[in-house]
Amino acid sequence: MQDSDCDVLIVGAGAAGLAAACELADSGRQVLIIEARDRLGGRIWTRQEPGLAVPIEYGAEFIHGHAPATIAVLQRAGKTAIESTDTHFRLKDGELAARNDFFHEVQQAMRENSELAANDLSFDAFLAQCKSLSPESRQYARMMAEGFDAADTSRASARAIVEEWTGDMLNDDAPQSRPQDGYAALLAPLASSLQHENMHLQMQSIVQEVRWSKGSVEVEGTFIGSPFRASARCAIITLPLGVLQLRPDAPGAVRFSPALETKRKALQGLASGPVIKLMLRFASAFWEKLDDGRYLNAAFFHAPSDDFQTFWTQLPARAPLLVAWAGGPRAERMSATLAAEDIVRDALATLQNMFGKNCDVTQELQAAYHHDWQQDSFARGAYSYVMVGGDDARGELATPIDNTLFFAGEATDNEGETATVTGALQSGTRAAREVLALASFFPEGLR
Repeated sequence: MQDSDCDVLIVGAGAAGLAAACELADSGRQVLIIEARDRLGGRIWTRQEPGLAVPIEYGAEFIHGHAPATIAVLQRAGKTAIESTDTHFRLKDGELAARNDFFHEVQQAMRENSELAANDLSFDAFLAQCKSLSPESRQYARMMAEGFDAADTSRASARAIVEEWTGDMLNDDAPQSRPQDGYAALLAPLASSLQHENMHLQMQSIVQEVRWSKGSVEVEGTFIGSPFRASARCAIITLPLGVLQLRPDAPGAVRFSPALETKRKALQGLASGPVIKLMLRFASAFWEKLDDGRYLNAAFFHAPSDDFQTFWTQLPARAPLLVAWAGGPRAERMSATLAAEDIVRDALATLQNMFGKNCDVTQELQAAYHHDWQQDSFARGAYSYVMVGGDDARGELATPIDNTLFFAGEATDNEGETATVTGALQSGTRAAREVLALASFFPEGLR
């Protein structure tokens, strides 16, 4: 592979990197996008299977809240967001029951608590202070923090979780939806910018080292196993948080020279949440026929005491697919101790407990699709959450270094959309605009 020289390097072709490329496409500057995988999208990973009316989503699946950046890209693709339903059942004492409205109870307790204004706490410590909450409500809150936020509740910032859960993303008017035809629908309009003659894409390129000084960046790595080098005046780094947090000598780490000392505090203030996502394809949507159709319109099933605490259907689409979800410490433990086949058996055992009086779940199974995001060497986790005391960590991580290294990715979003595709898109656009403002590096201006 010949060496490459350009004006701007973008490291990573996930949502953030592609959004940055779109913003730079008409600048007239030479841009090189370097991607380690053999596909675009990063933690967006959609698979279409014959005979299945819905996509398999290994990564991102839901659109949380109004998400204007994501909706805008969908509209460019001629697609829409399909709002999901919100009917929940909970396994208790071996029986499925309609879930109580625990979330609103937790939200109310959050709004009434003023302790966090002065002192951040772990989410566990915060829940212990909420005397108005029942034990069941506390259990639900921990389950949601582990699942929705992929967080370790003994270490996660209560202040950050309270801000998120009482904010626009999860209020009563905020829709929870999925992209029509899956998240892959976003990739085509994002990737259209790569057709510009000044834009260049190089996939299967694993960056191993980033050497930089003010006004100069050089990366080295391997392209399909052979050495490559690329240089530019500046770079937009969209590496996932879990990769940035690796020790320089760890397998798969990207070494920065000089090291990112100004980012040390920010990287310590955030965590990359572990997630195991398992898609189970069945011969039929058998749960819809059980108990005289009681679960026909069920969107979520919860098993608070099990490894997989949450399962969801594809409603409003009718499809024989259940998603099993584990986040936080449960996912971390499963990742470290269970083989893929054991993970499938674990999920099936929980489903058998839910539905076993009326059917043999295993006999219905046709296929299982699984991805362990913390074992993914190009991700090292699913998405980020804030640690106790890490209030300013996202903003600090997003701050450019010497107008040379710019940072994007969901962990750097500071506009209320963290840990989402929308956050990644916003961050990529923001980083590209910071580059476009560099009159000192581009004295003749960017067109």
